[in-house]
Amino acid sequence: MSRGLMYPIGNTIIHACTRLFARYEVEGIENVPHSGSLLVISNHLSNVDPSLLGISLPRDLHFLAKQELFRLPVIRNILRSYGAFPTYRSRRDIRAMKWALGLLESGNALVVFPEGTRNPQGLGNFNSGAALLHLRSEAPILPVAITGTSHLISSARIFFPTGVIKVRIGEPFTLNAKGFDTKRESLEEVTQEIIKAIAVLLPSSYHGIYAKGAASR
Repeated sequence: MSRGLMYPIGNTIIHACTRLFARYEVEGIENVPHSGSLLVISNHLSNVDPSLLGISLPRDLHFLAKQELFRLPVIRNILRSYGAFPTYRSRRDIRAMKWALGLLESGNALVVFPEGTRNPQGLGNFNSGAALLHLRSEAPILPVAITGTSHLISSARIFFPTGVIKVRIGEPFTLNAKGFDTKRESLEEVTQEIIKAIAVLLPSSYHGIYAKGAASR
């Protein structure tokens, strides 16, 4: 099945299941640009988060996903048809970076989870990859906060989600005009701005390791 069919069909099924089994809410959908390059940056609680963003944002989304998920041919084919591309978490992945930049330069929307792994207890360490993508592509950042998916451990739970699930979408912003470059100090500063933009959308109980410095709701 091609990307053209897999994405809308999969999202239709997932959306129906989410509406049926969970108390699902999306806030700030009016903040999503309808076209143009877009860097969607979100916290990461569960394996269902990519699919949840797929049904919550009115854009065709593409994803960077950890390399380990692509080991099995069946799973690899599903992920690729859904718009995912493999990336290594333990080192800088030039191939994935080039793919992501090309995608953004073509006016697409890309989802990045800067934590690089699931953190069901709250925000974990953010890596600088999202900041680097933003500075090199000049794509606007769309901050998104997810709550209520921590208990949905398996990816299959997207077809049977339960509880109160909420997606809050902030306003898009860009930091390129502030004179940042791609040196380490600038990347760290941009990363902190991204963290603040996501934290302000989250209840304080989700701030995790950034609880002291993150903006509260």
